Order: sequence, then structure tokens, then C-alpha cells
Amino acid sequence: MVKKGPIFSFFALLIVLGIIIGFAVNPIIHNVKLGLDLKGGFEVLYQVKPLKAGQKIDSDTMSNAVAAINKRINVLGVSEPNISIENGHRIRVQLPGVKNEKRARQLLSTTAKLEFRDYKDRLMLDGSDLKPGKAKVAFDQMNKPMVTLQLKDPAKFASVTKKIASYYPNNQLVIWMDYKKGDSYQKEVGKKNHKYISNPGVEQQLNTSDVQISGNFTMQEATTLKDLLNSGSLPVRMNEIYSTSVGAQFGQDSMKETIYAGALAVAAIMLFMLFFYRLGGLIADLTLVLYMAIVMGVFVGLQAVLTLPGIAAMILGIGMAVDANIITLERIKDELRSGKSVLSAFKAGNHRALPTVVDANLTTIIAAAVLFVLGVSAVKGFAVMLLISNVVTFLTSIYGARLLLGLLVHSRALNNHPWLLGVKRRDIRGNE
Repeated sequence: MVKKGPIFSFFALLIVLGIIIGFAVNPIIHNVKLGLDLKGGFEVLYQVKPLKAGQKIDSDTMSNAVAAINKRINVLGVSEPNISIENGHRIRVQLPGVKNEKRARQLLSTTAKLEFRDYKDRLMLDGSDLKPGKAKVAFDQMNKPMVTLQLKDPAKFASVTKKIASYYPNNQLVIWMDYKKGDSYQKEVGKKNHKYISNPGVEQQLNTSDVQISGNFTMQEATTLKDLLNSGSLPVRMNEIYSTSVGAQFGQDSMKETIYAGALAVAAIMLFMLFFYRLGGLIADLTLVLYMAIVMGVFVGLQAVLTLPGIAAMILGIGMAVDANIITLERIKDELRSGKSVLSAFKAGNHRALPTVVDANLTTIIAAAVLFVLGVSAVKGFAVMLLISNVVTFLTSIYGARLLLGLLVHSRALNNHPWLLGVKRRDIRGNE
């Protein structure tokens, strides 16, 4: 006699899960963070070097460098940047949606150490003499852009300008950005593209707290200089060792093609399960939908960035989740063929399949963990998605599918219908 309780529980559980997934889909989709390969943007990898002799590059120095880079990225208006420290002395910066690579590079890697020197390159003032965050863009009498600064100590500036004025006719106050050992005003002054920013002449002592930097700037150059000064100088020197950019259209095309291919793969898997395993395959397909919803929910909850390798890992995880179902269902079919009842075959099949499924997923989890620890950038994204996929596989493919199928088995509705589990009567021992 068929028990109605388990059947009612089966459909009630499906309805509840359907409602939960239905309400969760939109928030999940709208909160997925897309990587550069899907959204387009700019990525650059820097090797961090000491700014001065004897400087130690430790974890605190790297953290300070990342904090300074973050301030500069805020200037670019990037909503979802990704900054990561790799191998101790490397910093990878990913800027989705950035189109102006030149300005991004300048803002990220320029140390922004401002210095005021005389014509013999002797240091007179530096960035520590300026009020932080007070740089502004203004316009001179010819309506050309310039940058204005505010000094902490006007008396010190008065003393410096008095000294510079006394050097006439070499009374230039040379303003440098990232002055390096070996740079020389005398070598640069005759060049069209000189390294220093500006070299205004000082004719008299100036008693003011305001400084103006002009140098035939374009509006963008003046704005970039202002942003660099306000974001503060970097505590290290950063040498670019790798960079890449992806167009927004190319990223969108890649995402569409990948989603289309993934949808075809999932559809093919579901049809395969239905054809070979009938009701068991239907249960597996239902748990696959639950699996995909949970994986994406966890991924969004972790605020991870979805990339093409991440999507590939998810599709791979679907294959592994189905593999767990196939192992279990094949074990159940073997037990049915041996002549056992549906209930006995269900219990024995699940018991025999569990160690194999656990071992298979455990080895993949170990491999994914190693990839996460030793990998970089996209490899880490792949590893994170693979780890999540394997953990969720235990919840859905093993326990979820077992629960749903178990309700139908315990209802006794399948007792005389082994074909619903993919076994023909003539294949059962004793029925030949």
C-alpha cells in the first residue's frame, strides 16, 4: 500500500525549495561581481622595490602600499577594484571598466614624492612641508590650468625663497616629481621633455602659505598631478612587470558565449540523466538546479569575483555533482538487479556508493586547495569556485538527492516499478 505522507513531504519540499530559489535568483544575479575577462578593464602586476637603500619590504610596508593604491583607485572612480599581494613582493591590481590605461598607470605606479630643489639639485622643500589633501586645480591669468598647494610653515617657505632669489641669475625653484639619484636640473633644462615639473624663477622673498605649480599643463595633466599629491606618496617603488587589458565589448561577448556553452552543457547532462536513470535522473536534475543556486549564492556571499575560469570550474563542478549521482544510482541499479526490493536496494546502494563519492571529492578538494594557496589571479578564482562546488556537491548530490529519492522509496510507490530507476524486469535475477 502506498504511503501518502512521504509523497506529500516530497512535493512540499520541492515547492519550498522552488520558492526559495525563485526569490534568491534576482539578488544573486544582480550582486555577482564580474572579473576583467567578463566585464572588460585593465590589469597590471607590479614588482615592489625599496624606495631607498636599506628599506625593508615587510608585510606592513606592503599593506601601506596597498592602502595608498586604494586611495588612488578611488580617484579613478572604479567601483569594484581588486588589489592582491602575491608572492610577498608583488601587487596585482585589477580595475574593471577602466578605459584610460595611461592615466591608470600614472596614478598607480608614480611614487608621487614631490620635492623643491635649487639649480644645483639641493633639496629645499618636500612633500612633508605641504598640508595633506589641499592640492587643487586652478587657472592662471592666461586661463591655463595649474595646481595650487598649501604649506604648513609659511616662514620656512619665505626663508627658502629668499635663498633662491639670492642665486640670481640661477634663481629657479625646481619642482620635481620622483627625483632619482643621477637626475640633474642642468642636464634637463635644455630638453623639450624634461623630467622636472616646473622651474619658476624667484625674484624676491615670498611670505605666503600658497604655492602655485604651472608648467603648460593640459587639464587632465593638472588633474592627475592634483590627484597624485592628494592621495599621498607611495612608501615603495613599483616596477610594472605585466599588464593586460580587455575591451568591454570583448568581455560581454565572452560572457554570452560562455553562458550559452554552459547552458548547452547543463541541458545535455540533464537529458542524459533523464534518459538513463528515469526518476533517479529527474531527482538528480532537481538537485543540480539546487546545486547551482547554492554555489552562486555562496560565491556572491563571499564577494568573490566571477571570471571565465570560475564559470569553467562551476561547469566542472556540475559534472562532478552528476558523477556522484551516477555512482549512487548505478549502485542502486546493481542491487535491484540482484533481486533486492526497492527499499533494500536504495539503502545498500547509498551505503556502498558513499565511500567512493567521498574519496573522489576529497581528492579534488585537496587539489583545489593547493591551487588556491600556490596559484595567482585567475587560478585562485578557479580554485575558489572548485572548492565551493565540491562542498556543495556533498550537500546536494549526496544528501539532497538521497532525501528526495528516499521519500519516494519509503512511500512504496516504486515497489513494483523498478523501470522508474532504469532497471528492466528481465534484468532482475529470478525474473529471467
